[in-house]
Amino acid sequence: MAAAVAQAFSSISNGTLTPPYTPNGTDSKEISRSSSPHPTITSEQNLLRLKAHLQNLPTDLLKHVHLSKIRREDPALYFSAIRDDLTGLAPIVYTPTVGEACQKYSHIYQGPEGLYLSIDDKDRIPEILAEYAANLSTTPQILVVTDGSRILGLGDLGIGGMGISVGKLNLYVAGGGVNPHGTLPVVLDMGTNTEAIRNDPLYIGLRRPRASLEEATEFMDKFMAAASSAFPKAVIQHEDFYSEAAFAFLEKYKNQYRMFNDDIEGTGSVILGGFMAAAKQASAASGKALKDHRVVFLGGGSAAVGVAKEMMNFFRMQGLTEDEARERFWLIDTKGLITSTRPDVVSGKIASHKKYFIRNDTEGKEYPSLADVVEYVKPTALVGLSTTFGAFGEDVVRRMAELNETPIIFPLSNPTSKCELSFSDALDWTNGKVLFASGSPYAPIERDGLLREPGQGNNFLVFPGIGFGALQAGATKVSEGMITASAISLSEALNDEEKKAGLLYPRLDRIREVSAKVAAGVVKKAQEEGLDTNEKLRGLDEKALVEEMNKAQWWP
Repeated sequence: MAAAVAQAFSSISNGTLTPPYTPNGTDSKEISRSSSPHPTITSEQNLLRLKAHLQNLPTDLLKHVHLSKIRREDPALYFSAIRDDLTGLAPIVYTPTVGEACQKYSHIYQGPEGLYLSIDDKDRIPEILAEYAANLSTTPQILVVTDGSRILGLGDLGIGGMGISVGKLNLYVAGGGVNPHGTLPVVLDMGTNTEAIRNDPLYIGLRRPRASLEEATEFMDKFMAAASSAFPKAVIQHEDFYSEAAFAFLEKYKNQYRMFNDDIEGTGSVILGGFMAAAKQASAASGKALKDHRVVFLGGGSAAVGVAKEMMNFFRMQGLTEDEARERFWLIDTKGLITSTRPDVVSGKIASHKKYFIRNDTEGKEYPSLADVVEYVKPTALVGLSTTFGAFGEDVVRRMAELNETPIIFPLSNPTSKCELSFSDALDWTNGKVLFASGSPYAPIERDGLLREPGQGNNFLVFPGIGFGALQAGATKVSEGMITASAISLSEALNDEEKKAGLLYPRLDRIREVSAKVAAGVVKKAQEEGLDTNEKLRGLDEKALVEEMNKAQWWP
């Protein structure tokens, strides 16, 4: 493919938009009959027409494709539609539909959506980005960057990962209030190890096996330096890199650049926020001390380890030391519970990011299955990030209900086709006692005369606030403290009605309000840590900071 196709959200970044139904690029909300031979068409009519058209499309993928076209041609119309029906359209523009769109990216491709950079051009990255930045009228504020190597739970999709970068930025605008003219989706094409994709005659990416971590790191070094130079005030979000690379890049760059990894840190934040609410409800029901919760993870990838590390902060808040907090977690990968006596651990072949959670207290016994671990640990909480559909079987879920008055079960893998447990099964197998949160959405279910609403541990609740807060603070980096602050702010964002309904997360129809509160928490922590540069926000209390975040949000 071409070395670099540089159109951020098509023409959104440079502001050269020609919306449909607006002859000659006229920027007006209404065209009168007297000034034009064309019919009178209003923005309200365009919005109604779009909604009607979406209702007539038979599949979610077709709706996604049509909305993508509208986004490129008329972003104000696109985000107006999402504003009016965020709950209904979020699953179309992001998970679960975006997963299918990424898988079929080369088949449904209609034109460039962002910045495509090839590893073959790694020595020209500074030149490419400098030239690109020089031709922009609006400097990007938020970059979402992926290499397509681990898209959701769907594997290595190569250049199809662009769909994730675009999707995340859609949510930054819709949920966080970031101006779409200041967004830039990026895919770093380093090849793909998925042979079927590589051999697809329609595939538009590099037809080569994926670059090694060493080669990828050399490419990333040049990209991060060049991007930070070209866009010095931007926040860079890493998205859907495979586990080893995700941890390596986060560790290498987190103190050098204004960046964070959403899979590791964003997921950790949103699950910590939900777990705080769930643990309090469970302890109120059982009388168990908050510090005595025990958490089993099914999954040993970057997301699982990142979430577990972030959740440790809950136990640190209860007065435990780091080592004591870590002892509250048991991680299971494809070989079973991660123990110090397991053969791959003894031989040193275990992935480096898993080493932090190696158990040293199993006295030489191995626990190869989830059921074995549940029986051994007797956990109060079960978290799934395995990308294995149905991995939380009926026997395990029923055992969790026997062990706990209100078992905490979070099947978090995306999309729904990879989720460990459905909401309906969770209710049935625990006799309605479960405290449930999933990664993808499930519909509410009426049970015993009550409407039960599932929690959704969706990063959408935090990453817009993290990025927006870092921007507003002028933060020099995104610290671990700022990530934890986002989780605490999320847990405090539940309103009285949501608390009364037993919800673990605020409803998505309040996302702008929630994002403002999360962003304010991030700003406050940046100030406390001396990482902020925006002096105008210093000295403001939480309420005033939230008001400032609301004022700064963009609306269509």
